Amino acid sequence: MPVHPIEERYGSREMRSIFELEARFQRMLDVEAVLAKALANVGMIPNADASKIARSASIKHVGVARIRELEREVQHETMTLVLALAKVSGKAGRYVHFGATSNDILDTVAALQIRDGLTIVERDLRKLLRIVLKQAAKYKNTIMVGRTHGQHAVPTTLGLKFAIWACELGRHLERLEQIKPRVIVGKMSGAVGAGAAWGGKGPKVQELVMRELKLAAATASNQILQRDRFAELVSFFGLLGSTLDKIAREIRNLQRTEIGELAEPFAARQIGSSTMPHKHNPIRCEKICGLARVLRANVQAGLENIVIEHERDLTNSSCERVLLPECFLLADEMLKTSLYVLDNLLVFPKQMKRNLELTRGLNMAEAVMIELTRRGMNRQEAHALLRRCSSTSVRNNIPLAAVLRRERRVTRYIPEGEIEKLVDPRKYLGSAAATVERVVKELRPLARK
Repeated sequence: MPVHPIEERYGSREMRSIFELEARFQRMLDVEAVLAKALANVGMIPNADASKIARSASIKHVGVARIRELEREVQHETMTLVLALAKVSGKAGRYVHFGATSNDILDTVAALQIRDGLTIVERDLRKLLRIVLKQAAKYKNTIMVGRTHGQHAVPTTLGLKFAIWACELGRHLERLEQIKPRVIVGKMSGAVGAGAAWGGKGPKVQELVMRELKLAAATASNQILQRDRFAELVSFFGLLGSTLDKIAREIRNLQRTEIGELAEPFAARQIGSSTMPHKHNPIRCEKICGLARVLRANVQAGLENIVIEHERDLTNSSCERVLLPECFLLADEMLKTSLYVLDNLLVFPKQMKRNLELTRGLNMAEAVMIELTRRGMNRQEAHALLRRCSSTSVRNNIPLAAVLRRERRVTRYIPEGEIEKLVDPRKYLGSAAATVERVVKELRPLARK
């Protein structure tokens, strides 16, 4: 039975297939086959033997059960696979893994997994950006309360909120493009990185292997690829996860009963609580927020894996067996959940309007202060005046406009008939719509790429 939730609960079948044990063993066999062909190309082993190794390098021939059986005996995963492949390769088996070290195979397999995994992440991230841009355009004029420190601030629009999220997602796509050349990298350099077993042909062997696998080659390495590469990858997932967390948390907060402006979708037969039948809990957004904590925690482990002793130790190995699949599968789960939530988001403009009117004009105090300053009052004086008028409004439970109409220091500059216009939230949105339009125009090409 599964133990870790990524085995059956989190991550798509597509992403899981990259990191499953059978797929990983097949990738190891693929690299061994390509190595044999490269060695034949430089004249280090016979062509016929290289061909035999390549034909035998299939999990169908080698068998997962046989590999696991041997591992219990020799307690070395890579050597187990080498022995199993050598056995089914007949006489050619004497050349399996010739001159290579374990991490020539393992790190190159990791590069292949990272490449395939990032292809899925990038595809879904672009899809998510398209959805967010669509929502930004749709709601660019949907006015709502802006909130700072959890308190009502001046108004904003739902479209601007989406546009800000879109910009952040766009930066993640840029980061992803930038890190690919540094994280999708393989190596074939032998023990401690000198490639001594291949003499002066080591660099050519590495070049041939990486060319066939369509991977960049490490310029220099010791027995392993340096783990700053993996740390950067895990840090990217930490950043991406935090953005998805931020979006999900905003939806959760706006779904609160006393706010009620947004809500994640809720299926017809979905149950919110085992005891309270009325509940519509934001479980999808809460899942995103929870999994983000794991991704951020993984960044610390990734950074610590950079530090190894001399040319090689195993402290990173056991950690990465958990770290890399977990990061990819949890990010995959978070992205796909975000896609569903944001594409089917429930929006309640009437509740947004009610909330805008909740403070009876207090959130428009800045607009009046700015207008007083434009018409000649000292800005600091205007600020103090509006602060006192706001306190009077709250204390006496009357609209701010009513207080302002009775305040001579206000009406001296602003006629009573103009005060109502100044406290109209729809008149105080500045360049919000224009910002949304600009963001949508600039990011659409990135979303469609």
